[in-house]
Amino acid sequence: QVQLVESRGGLVPAGDSLSLSCAASGRTGGTYAMAWFRRPPGKEREFVAGISWDGLITNHADSVKGRFTISRDNAKNTAYLQMNSLKPDDTAVYYCALKIGYGLGTKVGNYDYWGQGTQVTVSS
Repeated sequence: QVQLVESRGGLVPAGDSLSLSCAASGRTGGTYAMAWFRRPPGKEREFVAGISWDGLITNHADSVKGRFTISRDNAKNTAYLQMNSLKPDDTAVYYCALKIGYGLGTKVGNYDYWGQGTQVTVSS
């Protein structure tokens, strides 16, 4: 089993920045991709960004490209999401996810483990 723990989100004004982290523990041996998803109010969970085991491949949703950046530190078993130029539409519960193996995925069903989620609210 793998446990994922996200850092606390928060309430920020539009235009501000916020960074999230996700620490993995448990059976973290082997290769795994990591990703961030989010669930806006009243909507389905959606892909935000993903990163391969070695960090060489990243994928960001069109809605966040140029504003959000995913990264990881394998020595710490931690993934990060740097969010800049936040907009009210970015308001959501953000979830960290882990997928066993190298390849990325953009679907909820691609991922094997999930964090509990953390609320990010962007005020206008």
